Amino acid sequence: MPIKLMNERCPGKNIRLLGGKPLLQHELDNLKLTHLCDSINVYCSDEAVVPFLPEGVNFLQRPASLDLPTSNFSQIFTCFMSEIDADIYVYAHATAPFITKETMAQCIEAVASGEHDSAFCAVKLQDYLWQNGQPLNFDATNLPRTQDLEPIYQETSGVYVFTKEVFEKHHRRIGVKPFIKEVSFKEAIDIDNPEDFDLAEIFVNIK
Repeated sequence: MPIKLMNERCPGKNIRLLGGKPLLQHELDNLKLTHLCDSINVYCSDEAVVPFLPEGVNFLQRPASLDLPTSNFSQIFTCFMSEIDADIYVYAHATAPFITKETMAQCIEAVASGEHDSAFCAVKLQDYLWQNGQPLNFDATNLPRTQDLEPIYQETSGVYVFTKEVFEKHHRRIGVKPFIKEVSFKEAIDIDNPEDFDLAEIFVNIK
């Protein structure tokens, strides 16, 4: 789990309390409950995050340069992979607190089975979509029912599972044969700004 403590859009969000515990603990706790990871690591430049880590989660210090707004997944993961070698990686985001242990387990098992080279979470869109002023997924002159439209999947940032080979060959976290795990609206909540945190606080006690 990559973490930085000073976020531009929602400062301190990763350790802010949600439902009585720091935001980052929600996904870490569920990841532990899968019992499918050999190790769970929080990759952060600041040791101040250590008191917020659940038991059994390792702190791995990363270069402060990776905290820059210009840093991206490839840079962060290249650095992490140079320190932690594995056949399969699970890249989890603290900002998706409602991803369940069942969803995580399905994604991990899909890749571990060898049937898929990667897995990610997504929301299914089955509605009339437009792009550049034109219908994207339907014929406007012969309007179909929404349930007959070809679904389009919107990637969420909850959890990604991928093999080492996928990153080394394609330099990305989704390969050529991914497992797409459809998630609910609640699971898809991703906290980027204060308004997102307000929404999460409404959903945190809803089963």
